[in-house]
Amino acid sequence: MMLMQLLWTVSLCLALTVAVPTQEKRVHHHSDLSDHVHDDTHGYQYDHEAFLGKEEAKTFDQFSPEESQERLGKIVDRIDTDTDGYISHAELYNWIKHRQRRYIEENVNKHWSEYDLNKDGLVAWEEYKNTTYGYYLDEEFDDVEDKASYKTMLARDERRYKAADVNADGKATKEEFTAFLHPEEFDHMKRIVVAETVEDIDKNGDGLINLEEYIGDMFTPENGESEPDWVQTERTHFSEFRDVNKDGSLDANEVSQWILPGEVDHADNEAKHLIHETDTDKDERLTKKEILGNWNMFVGSQATNYGEDLTKRHDEL
Repeated sequence: MMLMQLLWTVSLCLALTVAVPTQEKRVHHHSDLSDHVHDDTHGYQYDHEAFLGKEEAKTFDQFSPEESQERLGKIVDRIDTDTDGYISHAELYNWIKHRQRRYIEENVNKHWSEYDLNKDGLVAWEEYKNTTYGYYLDEEFDDVEDKASYKTMLARDERRYKAADVNADGKATKEEFTAFLHPEEFDHMKRIVVAETVEDIDKNGDGLINLEEYIGDMFTPENGESEPDWVQTERTHFSEFRDVNKDGSLDANEVSQWILPGEVDHADNEAKHLIHETDTDKDERLTKKEILGNWNMFVGSQATNYGEDLTKRHDEL
């Protein structure tokens, strides 16, 4: 039953976050692209690991310079989405972001056929709803203990789906469906992430998060247990930093500043770095010739994923 699978998946995701400090579980940080310091004078470990991870990075030396350049040229063709012969900052940035999300996208691809019932390459809302909730919809959720919660879950899914369905045609492409399943990865879905967070924590239904709700989401004492020091620290953070307008509660804007902090966009920085180091005619865009002329940097950067893309046949790209 898809609904049970969905709940199991959510439980698994929660289990995987146990190592995250309780007070950090709501915050969506932008992870860096590598554990290495980004210093090209000492090699390209940062760039390489950003795509491959530590284990896959060991394949870096498996390719000859000639083979690397040939395969890199094929990757450049894929990055040039408008086929104008130039790689713009936007195209390079989108490629890097795409590679950052590759594991998420692979997971979506793995389960795509379960939702795309009519095999038209799209997942309509009705397909997702019937696949996930089908049996329970027929029974009006009568067979589940918490009927109201399941109805709320369905309404929440529909709202999120509509936000992800950019062209509002009721049918999600893989990109849109990925945004539906992983809204924290997409800028246009941030308001949904904020709204769902408020709903999760707001117990009195006023659309705001007060101090006790904020702390209650992180810590519930058992058998007269005293609050640990970190909870006291969070009370201070709420009053001094989270509650910007000092009205005693967090509204949507304040919640957004808390869970979606403005941080360095590492993919943007990397795209700018590659263009700066490779753009010989200084027109702020790259040709294939310029990239191949500086191929060694791209081999060690996010523009080529040796462990995966460079070992695929060109027709698979």
